[in-house]
Amino acid sequence: VQLQASGGGLVQPGGSLRLSCAASESTFIITAMNWYRQAPGKQRELVSGVTDDGKMYYSDSVKGRFTISRDNAKRAVYLQMNSLKPEDTAVYYCNVYTRRGLKTFEDWGQGTLVTVSS
Repeated sequence: VQLQASGGGLVQPGGSLRLSCAASESTFIITAMNWYRQAPGKQRELVSGVTDDGKMYYSDSVKGRFTISRDNAKRAVYLQMNSLKPEDTAVYYCNVYTRRGLKTFEDWGQGTLVTVSS
């Protein structure tokens, strides 16, 4: 499954961005859809996720500021990021689990850079 992420950019502290990620393949069942990020010199971390039955997860560092959503018809996941802080600066990756027959596969998007700076 190819994942196309977009929406990153440069924003001032306190600003907002909306990340989008769409899956190209339409025959597989998408289960979980997640957003990870990796800041310079740090490990990749799970920021937010949403399951196929609508359960959502947020890391403590973004809770109350970020909102994840998914559009199953478009096979897309979004991350609305508000009240951005310099520490949110990172490359953001979308991550998708798909069910193909009896197996589950994991795929990653190419990453989109978010820079929060004045």
